[in-house]
Amino acid sequence: MFDFSTPVDRHGTWCTQWDYVADRFGAADLLPFTISDMDFATAPCILDALRTRLDHGVLGYSRWKNDDFVAAVAHWYATRFNSQIDTQQLVYGPSVIYMVAGMIRQWSAPGDGVVVHTPAYDAFYKTIESNQRHVVAVPLRKEHNDWQCDFAQLEQALAQPQNTIMLLCSPQNPSGKVWTREELTTMARLCEKHNVAVISDEIHMDMIWGAHRHIPWCEVARSRWALLTSASKSFNIPALTGAYGLIGDNPSREAYLNALKNRDALSSPSVPALVAHIAAYQQGAPWLDALHDYLQGNLRYISDALNGAFPELNWQPPHSTYLAWIDLSPLDVDQHALQKTLIEQQKVAIMPGYTYGAEGNGFIRLNAGCPRSKLEQGVERLIAGIHSLR
Repeated sequence: MFDFSTPVDRHGTWCTQWDYVADRFGAADLLPFTISDMDFATAPCILDALRTRLDHGVLGYSRWKNDDFVAAVAHWYATRFNSQIDTQQLVYGPSVIYMVAGMIRQWSAPGDGVVVHTPAYDAFYKTIESNQRHVVAVPLRKEHNDWQCDFAQLEQALAQPQNTIMLLCSPQNPSGKVWTREELTTMARLCEKHNVAVISDEIHMDMIWGAHRHIPWCEVARSRWALLTSASKSFNIPALTGAYGLIGDNPSREAYLNALKNRDALSSPSVPALVAHIAAYQQGAPWLDALHDYLQGNLRYISDALNGAFPELNWQPPHSTYLAWIDLSPLDVDQHALQKTLIEQQKVAIMPGYTYGAEGNGFIRLNAGCPRSKLEQGVERLIAGIHSLR
């Protein structure tokens, strides 16, 4: 029913991944597997809804808190996660990271620490540090094909009075870890014990594989908390902007909305973003299910190809996301030399693991959200680049 195999030429569309790859990698003629958007056209139901709205012809000021949007979000949580949300807790924002930054400013003071599991999404570091707070890293431990949190180390960090927020990534980027209910419940209890607020970035919540299940933070929350997310990753609509979330307590929610409207003058949302979210959540499930099958096939292809070339890797697909977090340390390849080879000789752009903090050393992050034909080229070039250094 849906075509994910036919490439779509994104050149000349102001595309970060293709048109501006030189900004990060220093060369413009690279095959990119970088920023976490996908090379697929979005769901037909979204495109149809956008066309209908544009045909109306008037694009004036609007409101995000309307019955259609609220009902669509509630429907999605009920049908995808079997979770009944309190729609009175709903808030809106232009992006998840904007909302993260706003809650950091609201719940902490300059100089405070923000506890983060590492390796971490690079925007976490930038957002925390640009708001004059400090990253307090709690490294995840890799055990076989899974990642584990050291809860004793986490509690030690949460117990420090200057650490006032835990910024959670659920599921976790870049590792692809899906937090279990037991793990989340333990974190909620520890944060309540030490009076630490929780910001849970759940933007990858729809990209869960196999028997794993995403547990929304609102199901385990105990202290001050905000769950922030968007359909932008799942349905490949980040260019429309638009995100939303749930904030548990009334004073925090009112303070956030006051800052959104009065300090930042962002109370009128992007109408195309609202239209896209409503269509995605009311009609987009069949497209997303088909996409899941395709992406899991892509991740299996990476596993088969890499392990066929380098059996010592024994790389297995992640439990979530279309981002292949690949540990190359068994191959004893210098990561900086590999990046130089991939860029200059293989003409391919793949994110180096050190982008995501010191714990990412020895890893790469390869975006598998693309047609298989492109992925095959990228993996072949990666394998060739590694061979040339060994």
